[in-house]
Amino acid sequence: MSPTSTQRVLLGMLPPSSNTVLEPVTSAMLAGLPEASAHFGRFKVTEIALSRQALGQFDDGEILRAAELLSHARLHCIGWNGTSSGWLGFDADERLCARITQATGIPACTSVLALNEILRTTGVTRFGLVSPYLGEVQAKIVENYARSGFECVGERHLRLQDNYSFSEVTADQIGAMAREVAKSKPQAITIFCTNLRGAPLVEELERELGIPVYDTIATAVWKSLR
Repeated sequence: MSPTSTQRVLLGMLPPSSNTVLEPVTSAMLAGLPEASAHFGRFKVTEIALSRQALGQFDDGEILRAAELLSHARLHCIGWNGTSSGWLGFDADERLCARITQATGIPACTSVLALNEILRTTGVTRFGLVSPYLGEVQAKIVENYARSGFECVGERHLRLQDNYSFSEVTADQIGAMAREVAKSKPQAITIFCTNLRGAPLVEELERELGIPVYDTIATAVWKSLR
């Protein structure tokens, strides 16, 4: 499906329904690119846990229905702006991208696959992990990254489950977690949640810590533009 104009860059984004951070942060990141715009479609996600009910929220069928509606806007790309493959396994995002493209004819990407591409491209094997998630979710993320050759040398999490609550985590809390993780001397730190207001803090944290910080809202924007 060809875009309506070669002068415009139309980016489709699929945030969870209870996310209130991703849309304004993504739009702010694109503000310096007047030819680029983000267009959002939601599907139901209200909690992050390993229960059957919580995992069932990430059924491809719901995401594909949202992607199909977005495709009517003749987008250049459709991105899944969530980190669920961190605990489900990265192959879940690979399958989802293939299914979105098959259903819509539009290239697809995800926050997590973009992050992983950046880590590989920059030669990072030891990383720090900052998230708002429950301990059991955090452990699955660490396990999946270890299986792919990435060692988590430091992590902090807030033991939260309600997805909306992630948006209420303060800049001071995020910064404190990043500083604690930095003590483990990772090659990079990831702020791993698309409803966490981490992206606006990245420049300041990198300057203070001397360590690259990759936020999962920003990784999806980066890959969508590429």
